[in-house]
Amino acid sequence: MFSNAQAKRYQYTIHPGDVLEISVWNEKSLQRELRVLPDGTISFPLSGVINVKGKTLREVQDKITKRLSIYIPEAEVNVSVKSSEGNSVYVIGQVKKPGQVVMFKPLDVMQLLSIAGGLTPFAKENDILILRRQENESEAIEFRYSDIEDGEGLNKNFLLETGDVIVVP
Repeated sequence: MFSNAQAKRYQYTIHPGDVLEISVWNEKSLQRELRVLPDGTISFPLSGVINVKGKTLREVQDKITKRLSIYIPEAEVNVSVKSSEGNSVYVIGQVKKPGQVVMFKPLDVMQLLSIAGGLTPFAKENDILILRRQENESEAIEFRYSDIEDGEGLNKNFLLETGDVIVVP
């Protein structure tokens, strides 16, 4: 089980591309399935455009409830994630199955490489890069497969973040 600090760290936040299901109890006209736009927003009736990127489900629920309170006092709003497609990482290069991987749970680099079918015989296992973009900054994190494969250096087996690209030359 996760400690409180770990649970908070792993609390799901909404990403562009996710599909949300939003409903208001006893208001059939206020039931929507919405995909989060690339800019991180959704548009919900009587609430307008709402920036949901990086927010928890509770935060979005509270924001919609507050905006609806003008029209529907004590509205019971429910927000759930129908599809977490926006919570993806990508692997390219010398792996057996390159492409997009939707993260349904926290993944580290070794787990992702396993999902991608492992390295090909031509992979440069000690030149792997994790490309990470946060807001307007980008960084390249070096990953040495041989440091991890023997069970040592496990602190270098980084947890991946949404949008990471793993490049296996």
